[in-house]
Amino acid sequence: MVGKMKVALIAVVAGGTMMLSAAAMHEKGMTKVPAKVSGGDSCVKCHQGIESIRDPKSDMMKQIVAMGKGMGDSGGCVICHGGDPKAGTAEEAHKGAPKSHPGSLANFVRDPGSYWIMDKTCGVCHADTVANMKKALMATEAGKIQGNLHTWGTEPTMKVKFANYDVKDEDGKKPAWGTADYKKYMLAMIEKYPDQFPTELKQLPLPPKSDADLEKKPGESDEAYKARVAYHASITYQRSDCQRCHIGVRGRKGRGDWRGMGCSACHIPYGNEGLYEGGDPTIDKKEHGHLLVHEMQGSREAKVHVPTTGVTFSGIHPETCNSCHNRGKRIGVSYMGLMEQPYSSPLMPGGKAQLKTHGKRYKHIKEDLHFAAGMTCQDCHTSIDMHGDGTLYGSTLGQVEIECSDCHGTTRKFPWELEMGYGEKEFAIGAKKGPRGLSKKLPAWMEQGTVYKPMDGYLLTTRGNPFGNVVKKGEKVIVHLASGKDLEVPLLKEKHMNKSYKSEAGKVAMDEVQAHMDNLECYSCHSDWAPQCYGCHVKVDYTKGKTKIDWIASGSTHFANGETSESVLGTKGKKQIGKAHETRSYLRWEDPILGINGEGLVTPIIPGCQVTYTIIGPDGSTVVLNKQARVQDNGQIVDAIDMSPVQPHTTGKKARTCESCHSNPKALGYGIEDGQFLTDQDKDLKVDLQDLATGKFASKHTTIQLKAIPGMNFDWSKVVDRETGKQLVNVGSHWPASRALDKEMRDKMERTGVCMGCHKNMSNQELWKKVNTTPGILSDKQHQDVMDKLLKAGAKE
Repeated sequence: MVGKMKVALIAVVAGGTMMLSAAAMHEKGMTKVPAKVSGGDSCVKCHQGIESIRDPKSDMMKQIVAMGKGMGDSGGCVICHGGDPKAGTAEEAHKGAPKSHPGSLANFVRDPGSYWIMDKTCGVCHADTVANMKKALMATEAGKIQGNLHTWGTEPTMKVKFANYDVKDEDGKKPAWGTADYKKYMLAMIEKYPDQFPTELKQLPLPPKSDADLEKKPGESDEAYKARVAYHASITYQRSDCQRCHIGVRGRKGRGDWRGMGCSACHIPYGNEGLYEGGDPTIDKKEHGHLLVHEMQGSREAKVHVPTTGVTFSGIHPETCNSCHNRGKRIGVSYMGLMEQPYSSPLMPGGKAQLKTHGKRYKHIKEDLHFAAGMTCQDCHTSIDMHGDGTLYGSTLGQVEIECSDCHGTTRKFPWELEMGYGEKEFAIGAKKGPRGLSKKLPAWMEQGTVYKPMDGYLLTTRGNPFGNVVKKGEKVIVHLASGKDLEVPLLKEKHMNKSYKSEAGKVAMDEVQAHMDNLECYSCHSDWAPQCYGCHVKVDYTKGKTKIDWIASGSTHFANGETSESVLGTKGKKQIGKAHETRSYLRWEDPILGINGEGLVTPIIPGCQVTYTIIGPDGSTVVLNKQARVQDNGQIVDAIDMSPVQPHTTGKKARTCESCHSNPKALGYGIEDGQFLTDQDKDLKVDLQDLATGKFASKHTTIQLKAIPGMNFDWSKVVDRETGKQLVNVGSHWPASRALDKEMRDKMERTGVCMGCHKNMSNQELWKKVNTTPGILSDKQHQDVMDKLLKAGAKE
């Protein structure tokens, strides 16, 4: 039976617990367990009080125990950790695994979920999930690599080539998971976008090995030399500052970033402080870097009990996801309402600075309404969104299979009445025709998570797979949350049928203006805010002695016990020469700019990789200063400072106002306040006493305050030049359809100045008498009534 088990959620069985020798335990004063132990056949004889990884009554734990008994271990610990539970000392117990281990595990392993051994541990029962995971984005990070190299100009095309480690799609283009309709849909999409769905990925190239790699070669031109060093710098920066989140390493070990590897990265709970709060006497309760308790988190049935607080929870809390999803598009922290800030306020007791989490300080703006309702990330995102389907993906837009309308429908159709591919305008070439309907059964790969009764049927994603936790029940749609709550989903068609819109603006936007429903992502209007980190100024310093961890090299240096060169507490990982440092120009959170995403729909766009790079050579000289790459985008050569299409994960009930798009030059791409600020960034700026009549400075010691960024004669928020219509910066680096708003669309949208149509006649009393209206200070409702009256009067004429 065990060999046939297939799951939608990885079942990991431990992670991050530091097992110490008996002598070390005594030295730390952690336990009264003697150096030599006897009796029993289980690890529990030393680890008395440790939590069962799953409820002993659960099918999973029963199978683990049964397998363990077959190997002489009544506790089942050996199934996941290896080791010898019958040994007389801790050292002997932690040496190796029985030869009969079902996964051919040769060693004791501290973190069975480790990426490097998960096929021999978790994969014994969950082989499909593990195989898919190795090709999924959490492992490859192919999209992140391609996007960042694109903005450096190192890889100027959208073709995805690199990953953290070499990987091939050995079983062909057809997904391993998914319904027949889903597979047909995806195959058509893969055929259309070969650059975004690679069949093989190579490991990101190596960084420079020595100072000699960074020296100018005989006969090499200055331009060629700078381009070569910039290439090296892009790799150095990528490996040290961008790749620490993949599941092949444990990542930055610090407040908010403690986690396991591989399966354990998500399925083992870690508190932000990384302190163990369970009952195992061998784990130091004061040492940071340990799992919260030795229990697995995942489905509604996988309960986590924390004895120190008495709290019991289920599901994977977004803060677990945030150990990675706090950079780039920042969707994890944004979902919880957090935005990073450069300030240390508000102060802590004693006047101390606010603590850093994920290496940053934050302000709380407003959480996503789904988070406020108690929803975890997994309540929307499917197993394929997380683990992949066995296909190699080049970006999240390819791997994520869900749309807002999958649960909420539209004002004219319930979710099951929508056709497949709705919400994926450019991708829906392989969609089945007609209403997508419902499903009464789950595929085999979804049946081992928490299985809910289908009621009238499971809702389907836009690509044709069932949601295992979202069902139709009569006239209602119910979503079963991993946290244990059941929520009723608001259906837009019901609002239309019952005329129950909460505002006239909402009715107009969704019911009267069909172009909104046809051409916009729901979150274009319903995202309350979006983090906007304008300008990423990167310094890569190769001065002798400057080094930083190389996360890919650290993961590549892994051992038979699943550890990597950086994974154990106290280890630092592999270093590379050169040290990268980041800063920015400015931060915003207000209404984001709008653009077009890879699906061909209007979407918020926020600063992605907006790299302006400076490179310091081994001798301390400045090789490149404030350089921006140039790339081709939609037939134009533009600055490669990317504006990235995004789902901000900051959903609110109250949508953006009409004016925030139609009367806002920033939303259209013309820049904050029509791009009138920061127009001289391409010039050196001096600040000192001067003769204002001539502009000459009075002091001969005047120095430059702001150094120029060549070519940057516009604000970072400006995407398109209003005068020429020229696109100035790259919009999206992954998909051909992503771009700035088209000129025709901008012209149709912009309604700035329409108030003048009436207000230029405010002093004409006779005119207003003819329309039975007295000019003056009117409320919004009165304004609307006047316009309605004028429109109808004009229609009669």
